[in-house]
Amino acid sequence: MNRRTLMRLTPAAVILAGALSVGAAANAAEVKSLAILVPEAGTDYGWNQQGVEAARQVAEKNGLEFIPAEGLGYGDVHPTLRELAGDGASLMIAHASGYNTAAPEVAEETKVPVAIVDRPDANKPGLVADYTLSGHEGAYLAGVLAAKMSKTGTVGIVVSGEPPSWNSQSAAFAQGAKAEKGDIKIIYAVIGPAAYADAAGGKRVSESVIAAGADVIFGQGDGSSFGMIEAVENSKAPGGGEVWFIDVIGDKTSIDKGHLLSSVVWNLVPVYDQMVQDLKADTFGTKGYSIGLKDDSVQLLQTKHIPDDVWNEVMAVRQEILDGKIKVEPVWDAAQVRPLMTSVEAAAQ
Repeated sequence: MNRRTLMRLTPAAVILAGALSVGAAANAAEVKSLAILVPEAGTDYGWNQQGVEAARQVAEKNGLEFIPAEGLGYGDVHPTLRELAGDGASLMIAHASGYNTAAPEVAEETKVPVAIVDRPDANKPGLVADYTLSGHEGAYLAGVLAAKMSKTGTVGIVVSGEPPSWNSQSAAFAQGAKAEKGDIKIIYAVIGPAAYADAAGGKRVSESVIAAGADVIFGQGDGSSFGMIEAVENSKAPGGGEVWFIDVIGDKTSIDKGHLLSSVVWNLVPVYDQMVQDLKADTFGTKGYSIGLKDDSVQLLQTKHIPDDVWNEVMAVRQEILDGKIKVEPVWDAAQVRPLMTSVEAAAQ
């Protein structure tokens, strides 16, 4: 606003313009703290840990107070959300699909913005933003890798549930494996409808899939993934060959006993940082957030178990995705995922 324009305004308009300017500045200044709610401890090398650590880094980067709320389980989180709002949280990240009903309700009550997952239809300017994330591009590469490494011609997908993020990665993994080897068999197994922390179930179902011939397991499970890994470590493929595990979201290299082939790693720092910037710009809740290969927020983990020639071939496929020669579209619905599989050994009831 230049001086000439200002002189034409009425006194009331001048007061209003000044108030709006001050209000905008105050809005940015109000982003003082960042809270994240997770169902399990942030030590799972996966969904919970990646979320907590990303939020911690973003808080440090932006000079915000960091408020982690871990191990909340999958029940009612209304009380925790209200407590965090009452304590002055500027943004509450509800990092579990089971929280995506309670969080918007508490946001309406308290007027504290929330970020949720698996509800892309729930965005509300200034109040609710969805970040239904998917590493499907990385999962496609994992499928290519699995098909190249399999000696039995059979690979398995073991999931702890069928949320949209898992579904899109399962579908992409199957598509990548089939693109590499058209006659490959893919066994799909679901531990339960929400068996994210069920390590015993992960072990049992993975053993069943391995017994059916799979020598590569693509596991999506949070806490249940530890049971999947245990099954892989203690099993041999038909014929006595090695069984490999491909993980998601985090990097379990530090606890690998020789069977972690790779992982579709998610970096949530760019996502959470953009949320903070959008809050400051008063554009929070006007869009969803995503991750992908382009900015390395999704990466396929290279381990020592992958031969150099195989890795180079997989990276060539990655470049084709980036160049648009291969298009990997997310498939969110479980009903569309299952037909991509050769067989379903277990299913959520």
